Amino acid sequence: MDQLRQSLLDAPIIEKGEYQYFVHPISDGVPMLEPELLREIVIRIIRKAELENVDKIVTPAAMGIHISTALSLMTDIPLVVIRKRQYGLDGEVPLFQETGYSESEMYINDVEEGDRVLVLDDVLSTGGTMKAILDALTDEVGAEVVDVVAVIKKAGPNELDDTDYNVKTLINVTVEDGEVVIVDAQGDE
Repeated sequence: MDQLRQSLLDAPIIEKGEYQYFVHPISDGVPMLEPELLREIVIRIIRKAELENVDKIVTPAAMGIHISTALSLMTDIPLVVIRKRQYGLDGEVPLFQETGYSESEMYINDVEEGDRVLVLDDVLSTGGTMKAILDALTDEVGAEVVDVVAVIKKAGPNELDDTDYNVKTLINVTVEDGEVVIVDAQGDE
């Protein structure tokens, strides 16, 4: 994970209120995402995630889409995007998500009861988005969450700490004094 590690160490930091936010190609699309970095990340996900018998990859819009698309192409597992726009289609399930710096509603389509899913996102920070997605998939839809992966984890307490949900990560970081610090270069299992 040399490219991911180095790209995080080089990431600029901005502040959104009291929240220190790193700007990174995986989480923000800025600076541009080099194919080598995306390929490195997808290969690591394939090695780390439980993919056997997964029916669908589920990811929230927008920054999980590029990672999930690349993973879908490499594994032939179909992709479902949880959107921020309501379409009113049959079976659409709304969920409310809250992060460290925003609140919004999102909508799930094309995941049905009994589907075995991999949930994939770019960053796990406060855990608000991931918890809302996992709760909706299991409680509202009745899907089986086979595995959960976030590429980058911003270390520290999050909303998943006191739950049964286990999120695998590729790298764990924190932001200290305006710089990204690698806490665990191997991430969580």
